[in-house]
Amino acid sequence: MKTGERRDFDKEAAQWDEKPQRLKLAQDVADAIVKTVDLSKKMDVLDFGCGTGLVTLLLQPHVGNIVGADSSIGMINILEDKIKHQGLHNVRTQLVDFEKGKRLAGMYDLIVSNMTVHHVPDTAALFRLWHDLLKTQGRVCFADLDSEDGSFHSDNTGVHHMGFDRVSLKRLLGDAGYSDVCDTTASVIIKDIEGGGKKEFPVFLISGRK
Repeated sequence: MKTGERRDFDKEAAQWDEKPQRLKLAQDVADAIVKTVDLSKKMDVLDFGCGTGLVTLLLQPHVGNIVGADSSIGMINILEDKIKHQGLHNVRTQLVDFEKGKRLAGMYDLIVSNMTVHHVPDTAALFRLWHDLLKTQGRVCFADLDSEDGSFHSDNTGVHHMGFDRVSLKRLLGDAGYSDVCDTTASVIIKDIEGGGKKEFPVFLISGRK
């Protein structure tokens, strides 16, 4: 398997929530979003690349309606089971793969995304897509890795970017029409590395306004 190939998230969906580190990251990112954006019950929110809905469901109590969108039917099925089990009425799902020309439905006050952007080949195109989906004065808040050496993932299948330089991303957002662009560190992931020892991988949260 090579960097950039499609990763089979359907096969990973059933065990996705079993890693405590993944749950902690979702909580850290959700907390950072709550601190960055003045959430309200009037908001329509999109979680882009929602996976099993870890961030989606953490934000759900703070907003009016939230849509979890993902290209993996396995991930979406897990989220739909959670929605049904918890009896949630303000959470919906969309199975969509915009890289295949599919179009997301709806317009949103806020778009969030956690650890998804490094799986998308054309970052600038993604930012333009989000801009089109935002209502006037809508916000985007996304979390991902700072630039790294490729050691974060044990298998780089489906990884198109080895993290990102924050300055470059903020410039891309400006080029796509966003204003009030800012960044913060949402979390730090500590991983064991080959040969022993541990390594820190900072995760940023970048926000911008349409």
